[in-house]
Amino acid sequence: MRIIVNNIAASTGGAMAILLDFYDYIVKNDEVNEWIFLLNDNYIKETDNIKVITLPNIKKSKINKLIFDFITGKRIISKLEPDVVFSMQNIITFGIKKKQVVYIHQAIPFQNEKKFSLLKKTEFKMAVYQYIIGYIIKLSANKANKVIVQTKWMKDAVCRASNISGDNIFVIRPNILEEKQDFFKKNFNFRSFFYPTSSLSYKNNSCIYEACEYLIKKGYNDFDFEMTINKEVNIENINFLGRISRELVLEKYNSKILVFPSYIESFGYPLVEAKATGTIIFASDCEFSRELLENYSNAYFFDPFNPIMLGKLMNKAINGEIVKHTIVEKVDVEVNTWENVVAELLSI
Repeated sequence: MRIIVNNIAASTGGAMAILLDFYDYIVKNDEVNEWIFLLNDNYIKETDNIKVITLPNIKKSKINKLIFDFITGKRIISKLEPDVVFSMQNIITFGIKKKQVVYIHQAIPFQNEKKFSLLKKTEFKMAVYQYIIGYIIKLSANKANKVIVQTKWMKDAVCRASNISGDNIFVIRPNILEEKQDFFKKNFNFRSFFYPTSSLSYKNNSCIYEACEYLIKKGYNDFDFEMTINKEVNIENINFLGRISRELVLEKYNSKILVFPSYIESFGYPLVEAKATGTIIFASDCEFSRELLENYSNAYFFDPFNPIMLGKLMNKAINGEIVKHTIVEKVDVEVNTWENVVAELLSI
């Protein structure tokens, strides 16, 4: 069987991590089928059954990518004579008379937490994803033979937005390495908080800044908060770490309270990773976090648009009103889920 994997958009961050993880699974587990990856550069090595075609110009602009998705892509891919085309970048290639599977991991068009404005400079990019790219993603889902999403809430949202049957949408969680609870054996500090974040607006860093300022005004200065971005504000109790290694992130889960105010996520990796260590989690009260932290006794939820509510939760932890429950049951962490993705591709 010949499978075309379209992931031209991947170059950095989470998209690249997903690409490399999927490629690694194929290398280790499939020597029978023929795989052709369409990428914007040579990020992976070819093998006897894995080939790479680089199309760097498509990545240079959103217009180039849309032209590929709607016009030129069908010609390029059709010449390769695939049995199935697997798009890992939210949108199928329109016009191909072959079966297609699309992996949707862009949550912005499907969430109801925030309506971004095309008229606001700070929200313009997110608004484009929500309304313009979002329309194409929904249309794409409607035309795909199968859709793969990461969570149940995304499945339900895609069903509603694209008006398609749930029978064609498959929930397959991303690969998460299973970590032993309390692996690092650190003393837990109820006055220490941590958020692995970025500068994207929906990561909602301002909620943390306002919550910390609320605590300071209330006279609580004996706490610290660490964030994995460069310095954005001058608040004495916040330590801006910049990017840190995954190993260090996992270590911090074991000694600090994870605070997660992000309100748009297809799959909140930190929530699942932190849950696997048994730590305390303060999470935004959203569909994705409720799903990922279901029945987890160390989870507490707050309105991500109400920083005072978060501040009060932090205050309870500082005052010893929140305890860290021992998690005795096995944490539900998915491992090697690419096996399920490949199974869907081969059974189409």
